[in-house]
Amino acid sequence: MNSRFMRMTSRLLIASVLGLGLPLQSSYAGLVGTDKVAVSAQSQSERERIRSFLDREDVRKELQQQGIDANTAQARVDALTDAEVEKVAGRLDKMPAGGDILGILFTIFVILLVTDILGFTKVFPFTRSIK
Repeated sequence: MNSRFMRMTSRLLIASVLGLGLPLQSSYAGLVGTDKVAVSAQSQSERERIRSFLDREDVRKELQQQGIDANTAQARVDALTDAEVEKVAGRLDKMPAGGDILGILFTIFVILLVTDILGFTKVFPFTRSIK
């Protein structure tokens, strides 16, 4: 009985040690294309442009009137995806110089509202998360 237990234990130990050498996941390393790096750099510059827009005093004042903390809006800009940053920056380009702040503030308000509803943040007390 003792030798049978030893044989079973040694087989289990051998299988365990051999199993440790097997890779659990294979990894794939590929080259990052120049277009992806360029898009990322462009997105960072557009994100910085949106941040500088939100740093303006008149924009901060308008955000306060709408009940949005400017620091929270800055944090939301950091959390935007590249596509969303491109969309907001495109709206900034279409605005006349010194003109329609309400349009961009409405866009930011909608983005904040959607992220509240999705449960990523809690800025507005009147929203309920779907989570």
